[in-house]
Amino acid sequence: MAREATFENALQFASDLIRIPGLSGREQDVAARVREEMEALGLVDIRTDSAGNVIGVAKGRGDAPPAMLNAHMDVVAEGDHDEWEVPPFSGEVRDGYLHGRGAMDIKGPLALQTYAAASMIGTAPGDVIVAHTVFEERGGLGMKRLLEAKEVEPAVVVIGESTHGDICIGHRGRAEVEVAITGQAGHASVPARARNALDLLGPVLEGIRDLAGRQESDPVLGASSLVATMVDVLPQSRNVIPDSAVVTIDWRILPGDDDTSLMARVRDAVSARVGTPPDGVTWEVRMASEAQVTYTGLEADRNLLTPGFLMDADDPVVRAAAAAVGRREGEGPATVRPWQFATDGGWSCGVFGIPTVGFAPGEERYAHTNRERLDVEEARWGLARYPLLVAAIQEALAG
Repeated sequence: MAREATFENALQFASDLIRIPGLSGREQDVAARVREEMEALGLVDIRTDSAGNVIGVAKGRGDAPPAMLNAHMDVVAEGDHDEWEVPPFSGEVRDGYLHGRGAMDIKGPLALQTYAAASMIGTAPGDVIVAHTVFEERGGLGMKRLLEAKEVEPAVVVIGESTHGDICIGHRGRAEVEVAITGQAGHASVPARARNALDLLGPVLEGIRDLAGRQESDPVLGASSLVATMVDVLPQSRNVIPDSAVVTIDWRILPGDDDTSLMARVRDAVSARVGTPPDGVTWEVRMASEAQVTYTGLEADRNLLTPGFLMDADDPVVRAAAAAVGRREGEGPATVRPWQFATDGGWSCGVFGIPTVGFAPGEERYAHTNRERLDVEEARWGLARYPLLVAAIQEALAG
């Protein structure tokens, strides 16, 4: 017998997911539990792709283009358990909130999306694709592979990152850029025999600060921003002069920025401060990269750029979404705004051009904190709004 698509069952599913740790690349147990729930709810064409994304379909009436509901299965590390008021993997409901790592980013919304799709089987204007992805927290490998391989071909995407009931239409992207300084290592007792990579650290940081002071701005998304966040020095010994110092820059970028333009701007800013470096010391600008391996064994050496995107607030999809969701308190359409953080919407809309909006209960201020929680009554309201939202955007696309 198929599981009923009730809020109580959705909340229990969310609790179950929170109890399963799932860092990026280790989502296999979460994925297995998601598949199990999709099957129990009566979704069809359930499968896991080569990257480990889990996909299922709630068949609609076939009158409108398919919509995709998306959440990611990975979470960030929970940190020191003693710093949590409620244990991070408890999935406990206390004082009106669902608590734990992933409660609002994003296992709670993932459960709601899955149940919302199940509630629309046979009634949605078009098919509702449910695709929950891997590696979102480390640059979006799962969503990128899902769409470039054409595993799914939705006409519109709803990202389940928390919006506190608003409709989100974009965000700044995020890039990691590195300035790598190279010298020659030597014993600290004879500095004349070495070429200290740290000799350029001051000018490099000054160049980064210069660039941070002249960032472009978007009237909706706000200004891009960058800041040096880390210096890695090798060798890591207090009595050895280092031959390598790598400065990492966290850059919150606007839509349209790419690797080439970002590196060129850093290069120009740093060059203006460094001038001619000391003999034997060199520097270069590069995109930070990471070797990623999914739990299915897919390997990729990727830079960590997550694209930005922005939908027009007057786009028919956006207007239909806001009208359908409405306000939890008061009358009129939902508030339309951007997120403060990056999401997989940067891939679906920013790169692949698929109209994308965000909707889910939950407050952004709890993301990645040891107080992560999801208001239960807000979640109940959100589950009830999802079918209205999906139907409205499908009908808007159908014309």
